[in-house]
Amino acid sequence: MASTVPVSVVTPERELARTDAEMVIVRGAAGDLGILPHHIPLVTPIRPSVLEVRTPGGRDRYAVTGGFLEVRGDQVTVLARTAERPEEIDVTRAEGAKERAEERLRERAADLDLARAELALERALVRLQLAQEAKRTAAV
Repeated sequence: MASTVPVSVVTPERELARTDAEMVIVRGAAGDLGILPHHIPLVTPIRPSVLEVRTPGGRDRYAVTGGFLEVRGDQVTVLARTAERPEEIDVTRAEGAKERAEERLRERAADLDLARAELALERALVRLQLAQEAKRTAAV
C-alpha cells in the first residue's frame, strides 16, 4: 500500500509542483480537507487558503486564491486560479489590497459588490498569513 500520492499544483500560467505527498491540506467549499493516499474520488471548489503539501522530505505551502481540487484514482490535482510560494508574495502589494478591501467594506457604498469585496479581503489575508509564517520560520 503506497504511503504517498502524486500531486500536481497548476495555475493557468504555470505548474508549481509535481511531487509525491503524504497529505494535502486545503480549504474546500465545505471546510478544510485533508487528502491522504487512496482517498475517494472527489472534485470540490477551493476557497482562498494556504495549500499545504506534506512530502516525505518536509512540506510545501502555497497561497491559493480559488480554483478546484480533484482526486481521481490515486492522483491529486489542484487547479488553482492563482498560487504563490511564500517567497513570491509581494507583502506591500498584499497589505495595500487588504487596506483597500477593508475600506470598501467599511464605507459600504450603494454600488458595493459585497461578495467581491469580502473575497478580495480573504485573498489578501491568505497571502499575508503565508508570508508572515514563512518569515517566522526563516527566523527560527
